[in-house]
Amino acid sequence: MKTSDFYFDLPEELIAQVPIKDRSSSRLMVLDKKSGQIEHKIFKDILDYLNPGDCLVLNNTRVIPARLIGEKVDTGGKIEFLLLKRTEEDTWQTLVKPGKRAKVGTKFSFGDGKLIGEVIGLAEEGSRIVKFYYEGIFEEVLDELGNMPLPPYITERLEEKERYQTVYSKHNGSAAAPTAGLHFTDELLQKIKDKGVEIAFVTLHVGLGTFRPVKVDDVLNHEMHSEYYMVTEEAAQKINLAKSNGKNVICVGTTSCRTIESAADENGNIKESSGWTNIFIYPGYKFKLVDKLITNFHLPESTLIMLVSALCGKDNVLNAYNVAVEEKYRFFSFGDAMIIK
Repeated sequence: MKTSDFYFDLPEELIAQVPIKDRSSSRLMVLDKKSGQIEHKIFKDILDYLNPGDCLVLNNTRVIPARLIGEKVDTGGKIEFLLLKRTEEDTWQTLVKPGKRAKVGTKFSFGDGKLIGEVIGLAEEGSRIVKFYYEGIFEEVLDELGNMPLPPYITERLEEKERYQTVYSKHNGSAAAPTAGLHFTDELLQKIKDKGVEIAFVTLHVGLGTFRPVKVDDVLNHEMHSEYYMVTEEAAQKINLAKSNGKNVICVGTTSCRTIESAADENGNIKESSGWTNIFIYPGYKFKLVDKLITNFHLPESTLIMLVSALCGKDNVLNAYNVAVEEKYRFFSFGDAMIIK
């Protein structure tokens, strides 16, 4: 299976640069995974594809302002840090640009010395292990000095930080948003509950894998980075109940999908658990729990489009993406949505 099998031609002007005013008014493509049939709707129509007793699974991770701009302590040379994941209390795996300035032992200053980072080791893909020194509470220092870590294809400035958070975000720890969830409003979630749909919250802290392209020709040679996940007992019970009653489990986003597929056993049962997952889902994968998926439109040749293809077939997905281009859907993080049913 070649990485190039998942290529499609995407005009740059279709990459959404800013979120639309009303989260739930984005467009919604409905893709039937068996027939490949396509319908065009508005996101708030999602209610029509959720039924009483179904379980909607949401990732309640919260994006931290993980992008730090500072300078090298001795020379004043500019540096940019992207915090990927916490390895110990004050130690983080970090992407550093330019990396050549970040040798082991080098110190960097942020906010006129309010935060000092020292490179103490090297990690995979050229990232660094950085220990931070500060006074007070790290999260508060980071909130003051850090910027939202928007993906590199978004070049416009984000006016409101909260627009890169889901309305149900709760647990700090992600370097990127679970963007399929950005379409939901509190009002829409209430309507979903009122319809008798159970909502299960899981957590997966999105890390380096989101920023990492597939660089190998053969898909099977790609290695995913590990990301931390949590499934509560309450969430597990709701998911298991839906399955045992013959109802649908609908994941919002590839991160929710990867979380519950990682936590499920071979019989499709899920229980309270937490840990690290590097699950890589591509065509040929047999889903244990997921029946439907709500997702955005992803990058060509990415692990995300491979996961979507595993659920409804590569040909169906690429045809849908080509239709999305023709119909001028908005792509990527702030773009439109798709439900695979």
